[in-house]
Amino acid sequence: MPPMPATTTLPWPDTPPSAEERAAFADAEPRAFWLDDLGTVEPRPALRGTTTADLCIVGGGFTGLWAALHAKADDPGRDVVVLEAQTAGFGASGRNGGFCVSSLTHGLANGLARFADEMPALERLGRANLDGLRADCERHGIDCDFEPTGELLAILEPYQEAWIEEEAELHRRFGYDVEVFPDAASMQAEVASPTYRGGVWVKDSGGILHPGRLALGLRDACVRAGVRVHEHTPATDLRDDGDAVEVLAPDGRVRARRVILATSAYPPLVRAIRRYVVPVYDYVLVTEPLSAEQRAAIGWARRQGIGDGANQFHYYRLTRDDRILWGGYDAVYRFGGPVGPRHDTDDEVFGRLAQHFFVTFPQLRGIRFTHRWGGAIDTCSRFSVFFGTAYGGKVSYATGYTGLGVAATRFGARVALDLVDGRETEATRLRYVRRRPVPFPPEPLRWAVIQLTRNRLAAADRNAGRRGLWLRTLDRLGLGFDS
Repeated sequence: MPPMPATTTLPWPDTPPSAEERAAFADAEPRAFWLDDLGTVEPRPALRGTTTADLCIVGGGFTGLWAALHAKADDPGRDVVVLEAQTAGFGASGRNGGFCVSSLTHGLANGLARFADEMPALERLGRANLDGLRADCERHGIDCDFEPTGELLAILEPYQEAWIEEEAELHRRFGYDVEVFPDAASMQAEVASPTYRGGVWVKDSGGILHPGRLALGLRDACVRAGVRVHEHTPATDLRDDGDAVEVLAPDGRVRARRVILATSAYPPLVRAIRRYVVPVYDYVLVTEPLSAEQRAAIGWARRQGIGDGANQFHYYRLTRDDRILWGGYDAVYRFGGPVGPRHDTDDEVFGRLAQHFFVTFPQLRGIRFTHRWGGAIDTCSRFSVFFGTAYGGKVSYATGYTGLGVAATRFGARVALDLVDGRETEATRLRYVRRRPVPFPPEPLRWAVIQLTRNRLAAADRNAGRRGLWLRTLDRLGLGFDS
C-alpha cells in the first residue's frame, strides 16, 4: 500500500477528545479483557482455620504461581500454600498488555545504564528464562496464545530517526535478529499509520500472549502438582514465630517454615519494601474484533507487539481474534499511592487514549472499544525486579518489575525461592539481585517529585526529546525514567 504523509512532530492534538472519540469507549466494559475472556472460572476455596506448610506464598499472580510451581518441581513432597486476595491473576498479571519478552532489565539500554558489567549474564539468563517459560507451558498444557512476534519500535519524530541504526546495532551486538525500517515508506508498508517515520523490529526478543490464560493455566498446574491455592484470602500480617512465620488472614492463618511475598503493587507486608515501590496506574482500551476490510487497511501482517519512541509512549498489539489492545501514555500516580477498584477506570485517560488511537489509525474511525480498564504497576527506580529477605531470611520477596514483567516474573520467582531456601546460584551472586534500587522519598515529597518528573517528561516530548535540568539530574543519579 502507498505510504501516508508523515507527520513532522508528535501528532497528539492539544485539543480535548471529541464527542465521537469519547463515544467510542462509552459502552466499553470496565474490566480487563483478558479476565473477561476466560468466562466463568470456579474459584479455589478460601482459607478457613489454622494450617501449617513448608512454604507459604502471598500473592496469586505470575510471581507467586511460578514460585509455587518451581517449589514443587524442586521437591514434589514440599507442602506449599498460596494465598490470593482475589482470584489468580486479578492484579497486574491479568491487566497487562501481554508482551512477553526475554529482557530482565526493562530493555538493553536500561540494563546497560545500571548493570553494564552483568549484561552478558543477564541477557543469557533472560533468554533461558523465556525458553523455560515456553517449555513449562508445553509441559503443563497451558495454552496462552503465545506468538513469537518480537518487538517493533515505532519512530514518530525526526530526532528519533537517529535511534533506528543505534537500536539495531545495540540489539545485534547482543545477538538479536533485527529488521530495520529506515523511513516512513518502509515502516508504513509494515503497519499503516501516518504517524510513523521508521522503525526497528527485534524479531526474536519474545512475543505476545494471553496473560489471563497464562495465570489460570499456572493456577491449575499448581493445583495438579499438589499446591493448596486459596483465593479470596487476603494476607493481613506476618508474625515471627521462632523457626517459622505466621501469615494471618481474616478467617485463618498459615504457620510456614518459609514465606515468599509476591504482592506486586499492593501494600507489602514488609514495611521496608514501601520505600522502594510506588504504585503507578496504567490504562488500556481494547477494540471490537476488526473486520477483514479493517484488518487489510492497517497491514500489520506479522502481528508484532508495538511501542512508540516517546517518553510518554503507547504500546499496542493484536489479540487472537484481531482486536487491538491500546494502552500506555499516561502513568498516573495518586497521592499516598492508593490501590483499589475505584482507580481502575479514568475517563480523562480513556478519552486521551481513544483520541491518540484514531490519530494513529484514522482508517479505523467508527470502530468501538469493548473493554477499558486500569491497573497498578509496581514501579521502582531501576525499572526492573529487585529482591530481598526479612525475618532472619525466613521471608523473601521479588517486586518492582515496572512493566515488562510477564516473562521476568518466572525468573523473579526462581530467585525469590532460591533466596528463601538459602541456595546460592549464578543469579543470586549478581549485583542485580544483591542490590536494591534507590528508594523514593516519603510523602508529600514523593508525590511532588513524581508529578514534576511526569511534567518534565511531557515537556521533553514536546521539545524534540530534549531533557531539561531536572531529567538530566535524575539521569545522573540513576533515576531517569519514562512513562
